[in-house]
Amino acid sequence: MKVKEVIFAGRSNVGKSTLFSSLLKVEVRRGKKPGTTIKPNSFQFGKVIFTDLPGFGYVSGYKRSFSEKVKDFVVEYIETNARRIVASVEVIDASSFLEIAERWEKRGYIPVEIEMFEFLNEVTPKVFLAANKMDKVDDPSVLNQIAEKLGMQPPWENWKHVIYPVCAKKGEVSTLKRDLKQYLLSLNLKDAAKAFR
Repeated sequence: MKVKEVIFAGRSNVGKSTLFSSLLKVEVRRGKKPGTTIKPNSFQFGKVIFTDLPGFGYVSGYKRSFSEKVKDFVVEYIETNARRIVASVEVIDASSFLEIAERWEKRGYIPVEIEMFEFLNEVTPKVFLAANKMDKVDDPSVLNQIAEKLGMQPPWENWKHVIYPVCAKKGEVSTLKRDLKQYLLSLNLKDAAKAFR
């Protein structure tokens, strides 16, 4: 069997690397500042590679050209490796997603997280949306609003196989971990079990 891959993608500073570490119990390299690395972190367990892609989107203190370079790298990486990618995990910051999305929409742009979600759905066979930093969310309707922005009819509970509320910093990732593992096992990727210790 050829090597398969699971990718983790998301805007800078959404807790993507923290989630990656929390799910797989591995230490990942992080830049000194969010969004300052354009090198993916990959870990292989048997025939399954798990890749933490660089964070994309605007980074304070850096030119827009740097942000575009990172986003282009991420898109190119996914397109180049699409044949071996069996799943993608898009990580969003549930506490700021709506505010950022609305800001971009007011300027006439499609928010980068929404663009990435649509892209991942086109290019990869299965997308898991990790709504991170749920400990900072006070309004219970936020997940319904996120679902709606991503083109999914609320209530979000109808999309429990797509949307996973998590808090990576506190290790509250069990549902996502269970479903990701089950999905990989359903593809006969038994090596995946070794990744989720």
